[in-house]
Amino acid sequence: MQPQAFSQVVADDFLAVDGIIKLQLTSRVPLVEKIAAYITSAGGKRLRPLLVLLCGKALGKDGDDLRLLAATIEFLHTATLLHDDVVDMSGMRRGRATANAQWGNAPSVLVGDFLYSRSFEMMVELGSMPVMQILSQATRIIAEGEVLQLSKVRDASTSEATYMDVIRGKTAMLFEASTHSAAVLAGCSAEQAEALRIFGDHLGVAFQLMDDLLDYRGDAEALGKNVGDDLAEGKPTLPLIHAMREGTAAQAELVRKAIQQGGSQDLEGIRAAVEAAGSLDYTAQLAREYADRAITCLDSLPPSEYRNALIELTHFAVDRSN
Repeated sequence: MQPQAFSQVVADDFLAVDGIIKLQLTSRVPLVEKIAAYITSAGGKRLRPLLVLLCGKALGKDGDDLRLLAATIEFLHTATLLHDDVVDMSGMRRGRATANAQWGNAPSVLVGDFLYSRSFEMMVELGSMPVMQILSQATRIIAEGEVLQLSKVRDASTSEATYMDVIRGKTAMLFEASTHSAAVLAGCSAEQAEALRIFGDHLGVAFQLMDDLLDYRGDAEALGKNVGDDLAEGKPTLPLIHAMREGTAAQAELVRKAIQQGGSQDLEGIRAAVEAAGSLDYTAQLAREYADRAITCLDSLPPSEYRNALIELTHFAVDRSN
């Protein structure tokens, strides 16, 4: 990904966060370091630690503890990626082989556990009980969201409300924890902390809606993963749920069977169906609505280059092609 203007305003802090990540990856077990370094060096957008830095600095907070919090959030996120790839049996992420494809499921799960554990050691180092409360609650909610999603695999009767519960748990929660914990660490007012918590939730929902849309409208090279992965896994995402509800009887039946059977044998047919039913446009519009709501929450922040960067980041989340 080309450097975005919204990340340049905290470029020096970002470099410091990278240094913390490398330092905290140290382990007496070489395989732990090897796998952890592999997954953290894969790049990616790193939006969650970026949110920590931007929200903290927008509130006048600076220093090593803000950078440590950003690194902690990235460790939590990376741990979930390692576990998700095992659960989803994914073979590609960020344009290269997943850790489980390289080393197998057991090492990937265990290194994910190592990163979770290390993140809690870093939370202790921060010494903020309110931040630890936010992040420990977030890890539980994320796990519940993943289990809820797993329970709905190949379930074509999944409602839009249940889908929203899934993405609020598995994705939006860590965005929310990033913005909320940064606000609390900055010692801002209760009103500002709540506004930034809601900002993170809305941004996370918008981001996941776009992810689910790009599973049908994107291309594998740009996405860094296989297009149609969600369909292959039998995940009833919003484009599919909408097509079953609003499409023709034939379109609904085609989508229903694809969810129930899993696999992506008829990916092109499904892509055509969700496009014709207006399901991709519906998903994109909902993502934009959540992004607009997120930006409104930033009215609680004083004007600054960091607030501007948060607005820019929110636009990027719904305008991206990967």
